[in-house]
Amino acid sequence: MTYEWIKALHIISVIAWMAGMLYLPRLFVYHANAKKGSELSETLKIMERRLLRLIINPAMILSFVFGIWMLVLNPDLLKQGFMHVKLALVVLMMGAHGMLARYRRYFAADKNRHTAKFYRILNEVPTLLMIGIVIMIIVRPQW
Repeated sequence: MTYEWIKALHIISVIAWMAGMLYLPRLFVYHANAKKGSELSETLKIMERRLLRLIINPAMILSFVFGIWMLVLNPDLLKQGFMHVKLALVVLMMGAHGMLARYRRYFAADKNRHTAKFYRILNEVPTLLMIGIVIMIIVRPQW
C-alpha cells in the first residue's frame, strides 16, 4: 500500500512539474514581444518568478524525492533498460529546467536575447522529453 501512495504522489508531482515546464516558455513567448519596462513586461517577470519558485522547483524536488523512494522500495527497476533510458530523459529534463531558469533570470534583468519564435520552439523540448518518459514507464520496452 505504501508503494502505491508514493507512486501517486510521484505522479502528482510530475504533473505539476510538467505543467510549469510547459507554461513557462509560453510566458517567455509573450515576454519576448513585450516592451522592456512596460507594465506587461513587469507583470510577466512576477508571473515567471512565482511559477518557477513556487510550482516548478518544488514539484521537481518532490518528483525526485518520490521517484528515488520508489527505486529504494523496488531496486530491481534499476536493472531494466527502460529505466536507464527514462532516467537519462529525466536528466535531460533537468537540463531543460535549468535552461528555463537561466532564461527567466535574463528576462528579470531585461537581458533577453531571443525571439518569441525561439521560445515557441523551446516549448517543444519538455513535451518531447515527457513523451519519451511516459513511453518508457508505460510501455517498458525490452531490449
